[in-house]
Amino acid sequence: MRRPGAAGRGRGRPPGDRAAEAVTREELRVAVDATSLLGVRTGIGQLTARLIEELTRQPGCDVAAYALTWRGRRALASEVPPTVTAGTRAFPARLTRALWPRVAWPRVEWWTGPVDVVHATNYVAPPARAPVLVTIADLTFVRFPELATADTRAYTTVVEAALRRGALVHTYSEFVASEVREHFGLASERVVTVSPGLTTRPGGQAARGRALARTDRYVLALGTVEPRKNLPVLVAAFDRLAAADPDLALVVAGPDGWGVADYDVAVAAAAHQDRIRRLGHVPDDARASLLAGASVLAYPSLYEGFGLPPLEAMQAGIPVVASNAGSLPEVLGDAALLPDPHDPDALADALRSALDDPATRATLTERGGERVARYSWTRAAPQFVAAYRRVAAVSAG
Repeated sequence: MRRPGAAGRGRGRPPGDRAAEAVTREELRVAVDATSLLGVRTGIGQLTARLIEELTRQPGCDVAAYALTWRGRRALASEVPPTVTAGTRAFPARLTRALWPRVAWPRVEWWTGPVDVVHATNYVAPPARAPVLVTIADLTFVRFPELATADTRAYTTVVEAALRRGALVHTYSEFVASEVREHFGLASERVVTVSPGLTTRPGGQAARGRALARTDRYVLALGTVEPRKNLPVLVAAFDRLAAADPDLALVVAGPDGWGVADYDVAVAAAAHQDRIRRLGHVPDDARASLLAGASVLAYPSLYEGFGLPPLEAMQAGIPVVASNAGSLPEVLGDAALLPDPHDPDALADALRSALDDPATRATLTERGGERVARYSWTRAAPQFVAAYRRVAAVSAG
């Protein structure tokens, strides 16, 4: 909790003065966009929830969460820790998207009160009196617009507006940091990379996972059903394996995104569609159990800015087959098999090896355990606080 009067310090001062004070004094008040905590949580929502939780444990870090929503704003207070201030002013999210690329109003302080730094966790950065750090998880909207919705493609406009106002950029991987610097023409000091810790905790029950899957032997795919996740190719690869492995099933767990029809078409064309099970969104405890019971995790994404599900599988001791696309080689290293995501035969061969070759399974499991040790919130949370102070220092300078 902040000391009495901390939030009011710096009122009426120029932004640079407030930023300089935030760099030197112990306490830092951070506004965090928590919109993604509302409704069904995707990967961004899971990351943001854990980030806020971990920030409350950092000495001298006072957190105010805000949500850009009209209907869901009253739910925010119940989604954040009790020590976090929930900013819930009534203002439609669509209106902010329309206004912010053009005018610096309304400022985020209208939701949060005075803050030292703003962390916009999901592309949409508000105008603010305080310096702003905007997270760009990936550049799908630039690199692969055909894999993005119209709303996602509009991120170009809102990100460029934030950069013109002086925002700094946060990425989860060096791969995306390099893309951001190149695409937006940013100097190195305007981009900071901090990888997250794992958002889930171990403890799933393998027997429950197998019961949910209705089989003892299954390939698990986790994530939103959308074109970027490349599920039709995974279905084709599974179909190649299933003919020789009558006990094997493919289990897909994740909410509907867009492009679900392509997935449905692929399943309808599969010779072994009766062993393809789609569970939709599952709660965290079921997710953990599905991981614990899986034979292998498949994550053949066409493009990723980080990729948490493979690390969650490694944490559960499950071999991983991902892809050689985007940041996945950087994040997963040699702890996963990384075939070409466009080649169903290569994907099928990698899955077969991870399923049936004892030496491969043992190697992937051992390397996976070593790999996940790099991604802890004990390490990540202080790095985020250091990044906030860096943002304040750059803005002050």
